[in-house]
Amino acid sequence: MSLNAIMNTATSGMMAAQTGLRVTSDNIANVNTTGYVRKTISQSNLLSNGMGVGVSIDAIKRATDRFLQSASLNAASDSGRTSVVNDTLNRAQQLFGDPSGDTSFFSTLDDIFSAFSSAQDDPSSSLLRTQALTRVDDFLSESSRITSSLSKLGKDADTRISADVDRVNDLLSQIDGLNTDITRAKVAGADATGAENVQSSLVDELAKLMNVQVTPRQLGGVYVRSTEGLSLAGDGAAKLTYQTSATATGYLTVQLASGSVQPTPMNISSGEIRGLLDVRNTELVNLSDQLGEFTSRAAEEINRAANAASSVPAPTSMTGRNTGLDDTAAMTGFTGKTTIALTDSSGVIQRRIDIDFDAGTMSVNGAAGPTFNPSDFMAQLNTAMGGMGAAGFSGGAMTLTGNGGLGVAIQDDATNPSSKAGKGFSHYFGLNDILRTNGYSPYETGLTAADPNGFTSGSMTIRLTDVEGGRIRDIVVDPPVGGTMQDMLDALNSRASGVGLYGQFSLNAKGQMSFSSNGVTPVTMSVQADTTERGLGGPSASQLFGIGPAERSTRGEKFFVSKAMNENPKLLPLAQLDLSQAVGGNAALAVGDGRGALALAKSGDTTAGFSAAGDADAVHMSVNRYASDFSGSIARKSATAASRKDAADAVSSEVDSQRQSEEGVNLDEELINLTTYQQAFNASARLIQATKDMYEVLTGLLG
Repeated sequence: MSLNAIMNTATSGMMAAQTGLRVTSDNIANVNTTGYVRKTISQSNLLSNGMGVGVSIDAIKRATDRFLQSASLNAASDSGRTSVVNDTLNRAQQLFGDPSGDTSFFSTLDDIFSAFSSAQDDPSSSLLRTQALTRVDDFLSESSRITSSLSKLGKDADTRISADVDRVNDLLSQIDGLNTDITRAKVAGADATGAENVQSSLVDELAKLMNVQVTPRQLGGVYVRSTEGLSLAGDGAAKLTYQTSATATGYLTVQLASGSVQPTPMNISSGEIRGLLDVRNTELVNLSDQLGEFTSRAAEEINRAANAASSVPAPTSMTGRNTGLDDTAAMTGFTGKTTIALTDSSGVIQRRIDIDFDAGTMSVNGAAGPTFNPSDFMAQLNTAMGGMGAAGFSGGAMTLTGNGGLGVAIQDDATNPSSKAGKGFSHYFGLNDILRTNGYSPYETGLTAADPNGFTSGSMTIRLTDVEGGRIRDIVVDPPVGGTMQDMLDALNSRASGVGLYGQFSLNAKGQMSFSSNGVTPVTMSVQADTTERGLGGPSASQLFGIGPAERSTRGEKFFVSKAMNENPKLLPLAQLDLSQAVGGNAALAVGDGRGALALAKSGDTTAGFSAAGDADAVHMSVNRYASDFSGSIARKSATAASRKDAADAVSSEVDSQRQSEEGVNLDEELINLTTYQQAFNASARLIQATKDMYEVLTGLLG
């Protein structure tokens, strides 16, 4: 080997050792730098005609493990999702309070029944009446507060999703931009690990927000794709958009670098954004819906007892709830018998109207009275009252008034009580309701498929989403004007222009409308917009029937105590009308009668039909039993979310530990490398010195 070859070999060794020293020094200096991945050098033997002529530095690489990196990114996404869900459900549980304590939301319902039980012993006590109304108000105020707070949590999730999506777009832009820097450095043979470390940290942050697939590019850098393979970075940065709605499911869309907008939402299955979408679109909505159902049914059962009772003396005027119907539709479908009594201040019946809905007849004070049908019922009732009272119907609500200071009391027949949608006459119209609402819950209209639908204008935009919350499509349906309820169902369920490909709407025996997904393509339904109107200025279809989570999840804050009873607690119905007393005879309403109060106190123990709400199935049980099950389900959801978070965090911690052991700097190893490269450098330097000495000797011999 020539002296020149020896010199070149030694020089390459010195340069390689110098590079190794620089890399090792960089590793040691960054031992505590977050996101730093230790560097290694890749070197190979230089050959010439089969002989070794030195060493070549092929590349400076980061000590990464693709499989550990992928596992770490997935674990970070799972941890981000479960952390958000756990935090939100924990905050939601706190809104309801400790179910075992005396200050929880559910204890306020117990306080109502206890207050009515106390009023039974002394129904004429103003203090006990006021206390009972206060307990009712406490319960409704808590329901409103929790509903409002759950709604705020949903709005907070909306805000966070928007902020996270903005951050995702920023990260994708930076990741894609670094690809250019990394490629340029690699092509030039320069050290690209600094840019790669920055890019890796950005990818780690991205994975916490949404799960992605990351693969290396041939010339350096990475490709970032969504779970369905959409290119987010690597060939240009994509842009995500959060499509939010105040009434329907929110979802993500993506615009690719090519400029084409994907027709379907972007599907992400994990990460903080997925968790926020879960709580925003599902968890909080389900809780609000079930809370609304619970409050609504509790109100229904209390009002059922209240409408079977009366104050002493009876109220001179009774105005019911807004049924959302015209008088003919409201009166259609009643069966059984009821009695309207006009009583004086002493509780003596002055006029008695017995109504037989099956026969379509009225009797007045035991004598034959007018006949009626649904369209002229109000007129015939006024005739039967004979000037001693008046009946009216306006804005979907019935009003009964006694003239000359007479009061109005209503009692169903004991053997054949009046009934429509499972309610008596007074209860259906809410004439003596203690708990009132600005809405239409529980949406038991009593309408049948053959009844006119009554909608005069407008359309519904129904949004269908898949099980992951991704939007499938928005469908605009126009309820047929002048048609029947069956015509409306046919329009909604049309396979061509309705939801028929995905599920169907149906009307049950109580006139409740519900949507059920078919088993082939499970979907959820929400209402994006609804401009329909029943009659002139009446409710929309989604309001009247409780269609979609936006309507159902807000009903818990729409209840309030009867204004008339709140202003005059004497109107609280704690007695019951005694129809065995003759007209003009003994008092049919007696001071000290607490039978109505007893019925109110026991209303929490009567079996009620709860509709499916949130993720709870339809059941028949008492209000008190439902309260117990509901409070337990809230606690279980929170505990399950906490367990999933702990499990995800444990996996993430373990994978990160393994990744750190592979990618992190080990000072012991680096000190060994430092010594090795120092020795190699010194050896190469000695070889160069020896070669120099040989050159000098050779030069001296020739000189």
